[in-house]
Amino acid sequence: MAGNSEEIVSDDVKFGFQRPEMYELKLSGTATVYDRHVFLCYKSHETWPSHVESSDSDPFPKLFAATLKARKDDIKLKTVLTICEVREDIGLSDGDVLIFPEMIKYRNLKESDVDAFVEDVLVNGKAWTSGPQEPLSGSYVFVCSHNNRDRRCGVCGPILIEEFGKAIESKDLKNEVYVTACSHVGGHKYSGNVIIFSTDKDGKIAGHWYGYVTPNDVPLLLDEHIGEGKVIERLWRGQMGLRAEITDKVNEQVPNGTTVDQKEKAPAETASQGCCQGATGVSCCRDATPEEKEVEKKGHGRLPSCFRKWDKPEVLTAIGVVGAVAFVAVAYGFYKKSH
Repeated sequence: MAGNSEEIVSDDVKFGFQRPEMYELKLSGTATVYDRHVFLCYKSHETWPSHVESSDSDPFPKLFAATLKARKDDIKLKTVLTICEVREDIGLSDGDVLIFPEMIKYRNLKESDVDAFVEDVLVNGKAWTSGPQEPLSGSYVFVCSHNNRDRRCGVCGPILIEEFGKAIESKDLKNEVYVTACSHVGGHKYSGNVIIFSTDKDGKIAGHWYGYVTPNDVPLLLDEHIGEGKVIERLWRGQMGLRAEITDKVNEQVPNGTTVDQKEKAPAETASQGCCQGATGVSCCRDATPEEKEVEKKGHGRLPSCFRKWDKPEVLTAIGVVGAVAFVAVAYGFYKKSH
């Protein structure tokens, strides 16, 4: 019994929420750049091979991914395919397909249906002629738990799913928030990785990516992100639908996690390959931008859009245009720290 306990502690220190790399890298701008997310419900996350979308042992996901890749020039929207775990308790069965931001579910897709499905739904943007579509309601949370791809998500993912389950139960959200495991989404070094599809303040469906999520962050994501439409900036990796030129310049850095005093950043890492699951041919696993010195900033409120990684001329121009004393003080402070 003692040995098992030591093994759990060791896993958490090496691969879980206590691992040394937690909060070491910036998060904003590390999400995939894309317009539509397709999830294929397929078996359990414990059975998925490392590259489930290209494994000969799993012909269904492989066929779906290959068909999307073959039709990539015909699909107008940049589309990402991810595998999600079957969860009968929340109405997800083997072969179901979920599409965001359209909030549509198709049931019981089979291998023989893939070509026609991709043609009708993803290429032509029509309803699938061979099966009824069902509207999705509520919020959907996908937690990367792909253990055979990377041990970090294999350790963090199931713990987060369990924590979400407890919090959803205690807050009586069982008919409003649905959580399941998903396969590799890119950036295992940011585990726990969570993607949330929910309604934003403008009433639109937005897919937000979060990294370095711990069990302590689960109530915050439920209450503030899902409940109030607020983005949790310190954990935010990016958003579905944002263009590359935006995510590449996303705001001055808010310290990741809960650490206030940030260390000097380590050399930039390259984003993990395969976040498109080999599906669309779109290079959605962008290299992480070079790490810069952290601009320390107290507080974790929502960042104004005017704050970017400015060069000196841009700072001076902004100061010249904006006459507000408070803004000038903030901009000047940022300028001083950056030079």
